[in-house]
Amino acid sequence: MTTPIQANVGKPNDEYALLDTGRMKKLETVGAYTLVRPAPQAVWEPSLDETDWRRADGVYTRDTGEDGGRWTFHKKVLREFDLIYGNLNLRIKLTNFGHMGLFPEQAANWDWMRAAIRRRLEQTNGRNLYVLNLFGYTGGSTLACSQAGAHLVHVDAAKGVVDWARKNAQLSALEDRPIRWLVDDALKFVQREERRGNSYQAIILDPPTFGRGPKGEVFKIEDDLVPLLQSCRAILAKDALFVLYSCHTPGFTPITMANQLDIVVSGRRGKVEAAEMVVAERGAGKESGRLLPSGVYARWLADA
Repeated sequence: MTTPIQANVGKPNDEYALLDTGRMKKLETVGAYTLVRPAPQAVWEPSLDETDWRRADGVYTRDTGEDGGRWTFHKKVLREFDLIYGNLNLRIKLTNFGHMGLFPEQAANWDWMRAAIRRRLEQTNGRNLYVLNLFGYTGGSTLACSQAGAHLVHVDAAKGVVDWARKNAQLSALEDRPIRWLVDDALKFVQREERRGNSYQAIILDPPTFGRGPKGEVFKIEDDLVPLLQSCRAILAKDALFVLYSCHTPGFTPITMANQLDIVVSGRRGKVEAAEMVVAERGAGKESGRLLPSGVYARWLADA
């Protein structure tokens, strides 16, 4: 089942904005800087004048080699700095691969999870609600759920990004919240939780197309996704609240992902939605303009 696209148009205090897109690039305000990065989906013409793009403080160009690419800066730019986005304080890093640790397309999902968790906690008089975030990366989803009052288990295969996520928790004044930070292979961890008989009221996963675990384990989405989803089904609690599954793998459509999500939630009462994740342009005084496709999500929410 698909649902109408819900564009993230930002919050008043956000320090990130998508200004313009086109010619397979995007022009963004990121904190104090204006940056240009690749956007392969943006096969159209920009709306803003070329002079607006030329004023960018930094431009990232992707290379074909293993190093990812390179930044070209036109003024002094800090490679690490902090900003506010989606009601979170986050550390930004301008990495050699063009990633910043910020995924603005997820902000609408953060709001959806916050609302679902708060509603459940009100209904249950604050009974503990446990959320598992797999492939948690820099922790936006973890922190959003923690803000709403959930207990979290955050899993990622890279120690560096788990440390980064913990820094984001500190910046967002959530370092003392009940969050377990684990460096582990997602599939192996879920399979161990199944054997232990542990369960969660909510599961979040954003698997990569290809990745490596902390001990060199290889994750290939075409081989390992279905076993992962089957194990997630086994650890989803009887009183489960939601499952959020997002992905940036080319060819994974909303219908594809809704069918995959069914592996986890089939037979349960609730609503399944699936659509593209998008970010709306907000340049040249526009409140919201064209939508930039930025991955796909499928999510299930239990009946109230």
